Amino acid sequence: MGHSHSHGLPAGTTATGRHRHRLLLVVCITLAVVVVQVAGAFLSGSLALLADAGHMLSDAAGVGIALLAAWIATRPASARRTYGYQRAEVLAALANAVLLAVIAVVVFLEALRRFNHVPEIQTGTMLLAAVLGAVANLACLLILRKGQAESLNVRGAYLEVLGDLLGSLAVIAAAVVIAVTGFRQADAIASVLIALMILPRVWGLLREVVNVLLEATPRDVEVQSVREHILAAEGVLDVHDIHIWTITSGVPVFSAHVVLADDVLSAVGLDEVLDRLTHCLGDHFDTEHCTFQLEPASHAVHETRHHD
Repeated sequence: MGHSHSHGLPAGTTATGRHRHRLLLVVCITLAVVVVQVAGAFLSGSLALLADAGHMLSDAAGVGIALLAAWIATRPASARRTYGYQRAEVLAALANAVLLAVIAVVVFLEALRRFNHVPEIQTGTMLLAAVLGAVANLACLLILRKGQAESLNVRGAYLEVLGDLLGSLAVIAAAVVIAVTGFRQADAIASVLIALMILPRVWGLLREVVNVLLEATPRDVEVQSVREHILAAEGVLDVHDIHIWTITSGVPVFSAHVVLADDVLSAVGLDEVLDRLTHCLGDHFDTEHCTFQLEPASHAVHETRHHD
């Protein structure tokens, strides 16, 4: 016997969906800054500024993918896709991470080539464009700060914008060094730093995406704690075959086999136990999508446990 909630979510109920307006605003700001920085890079001859613009363009593309995926995820479930298209958000995060990795490698290789072939650089134009980029990135961080704690895609966008801010600061520093000392290789050094700053964020995002795709237990959930709460419910003798995974950001799912005492096996008793269990999972672990297989103690001899 089981108990569950519907997994077909209406529009806006996934974590990314709830923050679509924030993501859209960030895309608009980022694209505007990309135009400014590309123009500034060509006028100034700065690779670091062009690298920062390329990084920001990849961020805008990544957030655009996340927005598209958030829309796709609102499509209803069907007989063939019982969870609907909610995993599209996770696949978008994966594409975003791969795109960032490609950008990092390209920037790094071009920076190495430029160490021996540094063109003249107009530091005034370079500095102005970098400062504008830093201000815009700071504004985007403030916009995304709330949503990044809830959604994998919003967190990915937040980390990308944070990297952009650090990249803009590196460009500012390089412009100041070139203007004061004439050391033009500072531009290539700043480009390498931008590339290296991207890679740890790529790794972190890929790790979270892989955990979701492998249906790992959410990082903020302790299985033993869940077990103890279930065992504390009146009428529960044992619990086994506990599974906790994530469909997409903000949509954890739970299932378990629960062994009950004989005196709660009536229809009324079973209903009361289900209410206690679902309320426990919802209140303590923020998990509304849960399924319980309720079993009498005598059924244990027929069970093949995959794990405790």
